[in-house]
Amino acid sequence: MRSVVIAIPPTLAILLAVLATGCGKNRSQSAGDQPSQAQVMFDTKCAVCHGTDGTGNGPSGDSFEPRPRNYTDPAWQASITDDQIKEIILKGGVNLGKSPAMPSNPMLRERPEVLDGLVKIIRGFGKRP
Repeated sequence: MRSVVIAIPPTLAILLAVLATGCGKNRSQSAGDQPSQAQVMFDTKCAVCHGTDGTGNGPSGDSFEPRPRNYTDPAWQASITDDQIKEIILKGGVNLGKSPAMPSNPMLRERPEVLDGLVKIIRGFGKRP
């Protein structure tokens, strides 16, 4: 019997990882119990690396060095401002001397409500017991 190796494109691997993570536990809801745009973005883009629980243990997190940020770390939460979080989200890691694995999201300049929502989600991970 022969083994067959199938190469999965990185984009498909990320999509499969997102689907495997399921719904986030730190859900930000809007009217009608629909997830906010920020929550949808976190669940589909951020949780792949940072995990649905914000601990940095997302399905792709193991493949990065340094590991994705653990948003539940109280020391980190105390060390950073909301504006710094926004800057990292907008500019990405490589542009700020941080991990090049953290992508930039400049399109969120046009969607400040989503950017603010992402900061709220990230801050929410620091408020857990």
